[in-house]
Amino acid sequence: MLEPILNDAQKELLAEERELLAAVATALERCETPADELRALADSMGQLDELFLLVVVGEFNAGKSALINALLGEPVLAEGVTPTTSKIHHITWGDELSREPMGAVGERITAPVETLRQLTVVDTPGTNALDRAHEALTADYVPRADLVLFVTSSDRPLSESERVFLESIRSWGKKVAMLVNKVDILRSDEERGEVVTYVTSNSARLLGLEPEVFPVSALRAAEAHASGDPAALEASGLPEVEKYLHDTLDSGELLRLKLANPLGVASHLLGGSLETVTGRIELLTDDLRTIDDIASQSDAWAADVRREFELRLADIDNVLYAMERRGAGFFDETLRITRLPKLFDKMELKERFESEVVADAPEKVDAKVDSLIDWLVDSELSHWQNVVNHVNRRASAHADRMVGEVGGRFETDRSRLLETVGRAAREGMASYDRAAEARRMAEDVQKAVTSTAVLEVGAVGLGTAVALAASSTAADITGLTAAGLMAALGLFVLPHRRRKAKAELKEKIALLRSELMSALTTHFEKEADRGRHRLDDTIAPYTRFVRSESDRLARERDELHSLSERVGEMTARIDVKTLES
Repeated sequence: MLEPILNDAQKELLAEERELLAAVATALERCETPADELRALADSMGQLDELFLLVVVGEFNAGKSALINALLGEPVLAEGVTPTTSKIHHITWGDELSREPMGAVGERITAPVETLRQLTVVDTPGTNALDRAHEALTADYVPRADLVLFVTSSDRPLSESERVFLESIRSWGKKVAMLVNKVDILRSDEERGEVVTYVTSNSARLLGLEPEVFPVSALRAAEAHASGDPAALEASGLPEVEKYLHDTLDSGELLRLKLANPLGVASHLLGGSLETVTGRIELLTDDLRTIDDIASQSDAWAADVRREFELRLADIDNVLYAMERRGAGFFDETLRITRLPKLFDKMELKERFESEVVADAPEKVDAKVDSLIDWLVDSELSHWQNVVNHVNRRASAHADRMVGEVGGRFETDRSRLLETVGRAAREGMASYDRAAEARRMAEDVQKAVTSTAVLEVGAVGLGTAVALAASSTAADITGLTAAGLMAALGLFVLPHRRRKAKAELKEKIALLRSELMSALTTHFEKEADRGRHRLDDTIAPYTRFVRSESDRLARERDELHSLSERVGEMTARIDVKTLES
């Protein structure tokens, strides 16, 4: 029976490589590696499960099955004088002997034979069997074979079908060993020598190189195994074949290539995935800049509108201060002893106050408040337009950039979210009714001002509130009707009334100013926060995606880097350890 090929150190290295490749496969799957690349890695990992592949070919009745049984030391395959191999038999290790279909023309056989832990044997249909099986053998197994055992019978050496098959596999450049079976039927050593010479010369011509040729008797080997006769086993020629197989497959270079191939595939795929992940990280870094740009735009917009708002409030304030100054002058001029007779004409006094003091202040206040509201509406709309334009530019900036597999989850989710942000912004702008928004803001400010207990003017215009607040002061200076009190009025009452009127006017305008400025400021803050929150809510899914994907991809990049380093380290170890005896 063929002895184990790998030593303990090589077995340990093989187990470690399998574990590493499994980790690579898991990491690549998380990185959305294309399915065909994952299959390539899986195929290369599968080659480790059948580390060495021994393909046995020849005509039916050449004794292939008997020879395989002799090499394995177990009757794994049926034997007979009729064609017993009509299918490709894939023989590998298993806890028990079992058979199961494998494709249209194949059968998988497992057997608890220790040699099969490192060696997979393929028993093929005869070279004169059906073309379909022949094609499957040529296409699937011969190119992968580490060694081809070509079994020919000593009574019909190198038949026509065998010669045709040898020619067909010449192009593969595989290592071929010729086994001349059934030498026990030859009558003399001279006949044996002639057959071996014939097979050697003709196979060399057909293969383009001279192969090793072994005369064997599978029948005698089986009998020797059964009887435990080492001399008979030696005479069967099988031990020479076993030694050749062991020495060939135990070649350090062959083992190095077998172990290095899956690592090479893994290294290549890891490099490609690293490139993809790095590209995605760079893309998301730009996305993060876009988010930061939008935030910076919002901050700059808020600062700009705050400055402009304060200037516009100052304009309104100036209107009220101007009215206060006119009122002080009016009372200084009117509340004099020389003007006393006119003070008893309440209507004239009121008309003069409204004309000279109130004047056009209500209209100016209304106009400036309306202008402020219009400006705020337009400013917010303009800000949204800037955001839309920024997002649209970002969405199209890398539209033609390939980042990983087309249609992959990452690219699909990112594109969808970008479009969602842009669409929400566009829809928000399209539904933005400027007139209605301005009307709503104006009503909110008006209600805030006119709902105070001090003014009690109801739902009237702000300008009317200004006029009423000011005119009520004029009413307080009427009612001076006692003529007998003229001297007293001149000396005591009028100066007091003048001071009181000026103080009341100042107080009422100050209250009005406070209420108006507070209402406008509160509403401005509310509107600014409302606009900012609406923008934040719109881009929030995109922001969450970018930040979470950035974190995830950073972890994937680190893992891929680590795996690449481990693959490189193991490749270097293989170059050393597999060459050790």
